[in-house]
Amino acid sequence: MSGTTEEVLTDPVGVIVRLVGNVEGHMDADRIRGIVCTLARSRAGRRNLAQALDNDPSLLRTGQPPAPFCVAKLLIALREAGARDVAVPRCGECGKARLYVSSRVNGQWGCTPCFDKPAICAGCHHMRRVVSRDRHGEPRCARCPDADGDPVGKLTALVTHLDPALDAETVLSALERSTARLAGQRRLAWAVIDCPELLTGAGYEAPAPAMLRFIGELVAAGATKVVNPACPRCHEVKALSKVLDGKRVCRACFARHAAIPCSRCRAVREPAARDSDGQPLCANCLVSDPVNLEECGVCRRHRPVATRLPNGPHCASCRPRMTADCGICGRTASCEISRATGQPWCTRCQQRWATCSGCGAIAQTRSGTLEAPLCAQCTNPDPDFWGRCPVCMTTWQLSTRPCQRCSLDRKIRELLGGGSDTVSAELIPFHTALAGAERPDVALAWISRPNVRDLLTQMGCDDRPVTHEALDELPADKTLAHLRSVLVATGALPPRDERLVALENWITATLQNRTDLDERRILHGYAVWHHLRRLRQRLANENTTHLQALNVRCHVTAASKFLDWLTSHGRTLGTCTQPDLETWGSEPEASYRDETGHFVRWSVQHRHTQGLTYGTVRWIGPTSTIDSEKRWADARRLLRDDTLPTPDRVAGLLLVLYAQKIATICRLTTADIHLGESHVEITFGTVPVVLPQPLADLIRKLIATRRGKAKIGTPEDVRWLFPGGRPGHPIGDDRLALRLQKIGLRPRQVRSTALFTLATELPAAVLARMLGVHIQVAVQWQKASAGDWTAYAADVSQRERS
Repeated sequence: MSGTTEEVLTDPVGVIVRLVGNVEGHMDADRIRGIVCTLARSRAGRRNLAQALDNDPSLLRTGQPPAPFCVAKLLIALREAGARDVAVPRCGECGKARLYVSSRVNGQWGCTPCFDKPAICAGCHHMRRVVSRDRHGEPRCARCPDADGDPVGKLTALVTHLDPALDAETVLSALERSTARLAGQRRLAWAVIDCPELLTGAGYEAPAPAMLRFIGELVAAGATKVVNPACPRCHEVKALSKVLDGKRVCRACFARHAAIPCSRCRAVREPAARDSDGQPLCANCLVSDPVNLEECGVCRRHRPVATRLPNGPHCASCRPRMTADCGICGRTASCEISRATGQPWCTRCQQRWATCSGCGAIAQTRSGTLEAPLCAQCTNPDPDFWGRCPVCMTTWQLSTRPCQRCSLDRKIRELLGGGSDTVSAELIPFHTALAGAERPDVALAWISRPNVRDLLTQMGCDDRPVTHEALDELPADKTLAHLRSVLVATGALPPRDERLVALENWITATLQNRTDLDERRILHGYAVWHHLRRLRQRLANENTTHLQALNVRCHVTAASKFLDWLTSHGRTLGTCTQPDLETWGSEPEASYRDETGHFVRWSVQHRHTQGLTYGTVRWIGPTSTIDSEKRWADARRLLRDDTLPTPDRVAGLLLVLYAQKIATICRLTTADIHLGESHVEITFGTVPVVLPQPLADLIRKLIATRRGKAKIGTPEDVRWLFPGGRPGHPIGDDRLALRLQKIGLRPRQVRSTALFTLATELPAAVLARMLGVHIQVAVQWQKASAGDWTAYAADVSQRERS
C-alpha cells in the first residue's frame, strides 16, 4: 500500500473509530470499537478498512460506491446497531439506499434487483428472470424447468450402486452438508453423473470445492469405494485447497510452485504480501516487520503476534500453555503438544540439541528421552511426513521458517557483508566456520550479543585487512579475545601468543607510568632484557603459560614497588645503602620479598647499585608434609569413582602418579599418546611410559569423548587431550588447577609427594627421561629423598635373575 499512513498501520481500529466518531454523534467510541473489531477480525482487514476511510472519509456520509465492500458492511453494521448519522449503503446502479447489497468487482456494490439481470431462457427463448440453470449451465425461467429430470435422484442411485455400504439417506445427508443451496446441489449431482470417476480417486478434477466436501462426507459415513483424492503433484491424500493448471492441489505443492525469493531474507518461499515497492515478502519477514508488531497483552512489549485472545494479542513467550509432564524430560512444566509425536513437550526440550541415540548425529531433539534422544529423521523416517527448510531444502522440520543454520548464515552475511551479502575473501574461512558450527543455536546466540554484533559489523565495514594490529586498536575485553581466538582457529588470522603479547603490553604500560627516566631505563633493562628475553628463549615454539606470565609480572611489580619506596624515602637505586635495604625489609607492609631480592642482586650484577646484599635460601627439599598414604588413597579414588568427570580423573592421575606439572598436563596432545592393541603409552620426556590398565582405559575413553566448551570455530580434528574454552586452544593451567582443587587435590603438594616418592625409587637420569624434568631437578629431588643408585641397581639385578 503505497499511500498508507503510519497511523493506519500501527492503529487501524483507532483510525476507524476516530473517523466514524467525527460523523456519528449518537454512538460512543467503545460501541464503535466493538462493532469494528467484530466486523474486521484480522489485522489486514482492519488496515484495508482504515485505509479506505482515510482515503475518502466522505464514504461515511454518502455510502456511494466505488469503494471496498468492507465499507458497505461497516455502514450496515452501524445502522443495525442504532447509528443515525452515517449513510446507508447505496446501490451503484439505481442509487437507492439499501440495507442489503451484494458485491461486484472493482469496488462496486448494489441491490439484488439491479444485479439480478434477465437473460434469454434456454427453453422458451424469451428474455426473462433467471430462476435456475440446466445441466449445461444455460439459464432457465420459472416456466421452463430443466427437462433432464431430477439429478439428485440419479446421483443417489449412482452412489448407492457404486458403494453398497451407503444408503440413499446417507447420500442425501452428505449432499445437504456439502452445499445448502438447491442450485449447488444440482450442479454437484450433474458433475458426478457426467464423471463418476470423481468419487473414486479423480476428485482433484472437481469443478467446485463442494465436490471435495461431498466426497469427504461420504468417506466419513463409512464408504469403502469412494475415496478422498490425492494431490496430483505429491500424491499424498491431503486437503486440496488450491487450483493449479486446472487441477486441485494441496497447499504445500501450491506454495512450492509459487515460491520466489523474498526481497529481504532471500528465502525462496511463497510470498505472503508485497511491500510498498511491490517486492515480495515471505511470511516471516511480514510478521517480523516493525510496522506489524503489536503490543502484547501480557508483557506489553511490541512483538509478533502468536495468538489473539479476548484480552488482546499474545506474543510467543506469553501465549497460554498447558501444564503437563513433558514427554522427553519428564518434568512438569508449561508444555505444547508436539505435532511430530502428539505428546506434550516443554519449551526447554523444544530448544534442546543432543546427540541422537539412533543415528549419532548432533541435531535438535524431537522425541525420545533425555537418556536416548531422537532427531527428526529417527522420530519419523518417512520423508513425506516432514517439511523442509525453505532455504536449504534439506533440514527436516514441521515449521515453515528457515532452519537455524540458514538463519545463522543469513545473519553472518548481513554482519560481515558491510551492507551487502558479499563477504570479503579473507573472512570467508571465518564465515564458513561460523555457519558450519556444530550447534547453530549457540552460534546464533553468540552473534546476537550486542558486543559481538558490533565487532562483526565493524569488521565487515572496515576496508583494511583483518590483522592482529587492527584488532589491537579495539577496546580489549573477553569478547574481543574470544573473537580473536575464533579468527585464529579458522585461519583468518595467524597464531599469536596472546599471553606474551598481553605481558609485553603490561610491561610497556608499567614503564610509561614511571616519570623518572633513570628508573624507567633500569626497569626496562630488568623487565625486557632480563625477564622477557629469558622467557622467549625458554618458550621456543611454545606458548606462555599462566604461571610463567605471572612470575614475570611479580618480579617486575616487586622492582617497581621497591623503586617507589626508595623515591618516597629520598633515595635512588644508586644511592641506596644496606641499612636502607634492611629498613625496607623490616617494614610489615613490604611485599614480594623474594622477588625484590632477585631485583637487588640483578642491580648489583649490572652495576646499577653497589654494596648491597640480599641473601637467598637454597632449596633442600619440600617443606610440606609428604603423605604417601594419601597419595595412594587419591589414586584409588580417581581410578574407581565414576561420578567424577573423565578429564579430571585423568589429569589427577597424571599428577598423582607421574608428578606432572599442571602446565605440562594441559598441553598434552593426542600425538603424545600411543594406543596399542594391548597397551597404551604416553610420552612426557624422551622415553614413553606404559600406563597401567585402569588408567589406560580412562585414556582411551578420554580420547573418544573429549570435548571442549568452545562450540564455535573449533577444528574438526582437535589435537589437545584437554580442549579448552577457546577454539584451537587447550584448557588453561589455572583453570585445570581449580578443577583439581574442587575434587580434593592440592596440585603443588600432590606433585611434591609424587616426585619425592619416585625419586626414592628411580635414579635421576631415568627420572628425567621418563617424566620430562630437567636432570638437575631430578638430582635435587633424589638428594632430598635420600635415594641413590645402589637401591635401583639391586632391584634391577633381582628382576634380571627372576
